Formats: sequence, C-alpha cells, structure tokens
Amino acid sequence: MAEQRFIIEMGMGNDQYGQDYTKAAARAIEDAIRHSSIPMFDALELDHSQMRVQVTVGVQDPEQVDCTALLKRLPRGRVEVRAVNGGLNVTNPDNGNVTVLASAAVEAFLDPALVSGR
Repeated sequence: MAEQRFIIEMGMGNDQYGQDYTKAAARAIEDAIRHSSIPMFDALELDHSQMRVQVTVGVQDPEQVDCTALLKRLPRGRVEVRAVNGGLNVTNPDNGNVTVLASAAVEAFLDPALVSGR
C-alpha cells in the first residue's frame, strides 16, 4: 500500500532586512515543526527513519532558496525539500526595504502497514 500522510504542519517565517529567501524559509520550517509532537513513534516503537518528510516552502523567488541547506532543519525522517512560488515580498514605502515572507508546509508520511500491523 502507498504511504499515507499522518501529519501536516504549517509555518511562516521572514527576513526583514537581508532579503534572504533561505533564511525566511528556514524560519517558516522551524515555526511549523515547533508545533509538532509525534509520540506515536515511541508508543509504537517505530524508527523515525521509516517516516518520509516532505517540505514545501513558498517564496516569491524560489530559485534563491538553498533547499540543501534547509534539509538540516528537519531532525527526523527521510526529508525532501522543494521551493515553489508563493510567500510575499513587502516593500517599505519610506525606505524601499523589502521584507521577505515565506510559508512552509511540513508533511509526514508512513506506510500504514507499519502502524496497522501491530
């Protein structure tokens, strides 16, 4: 059977002064996983390596995101990170400074046989 998603968390991050899309994306990922606690791994004696983690970050310029660097932000599982068009750039009309806003979806998938076969 195919993997099933068992968790999705969303987060938002920004870089107010550096226009650093990777920094904003990293903060969005951290915001998302900060809300997560998955006690089922200990309860069911599952290894975290059995989980696939798929991260999608949305920013206005996806090519400027270092997805490889973002892999280090995820502490568990087999991680994939991709950047897509999204997020928001906000320009301060007084000084022209651009604040970069990123959104992130962190999804976790497992083979249901790992859970139901117990």
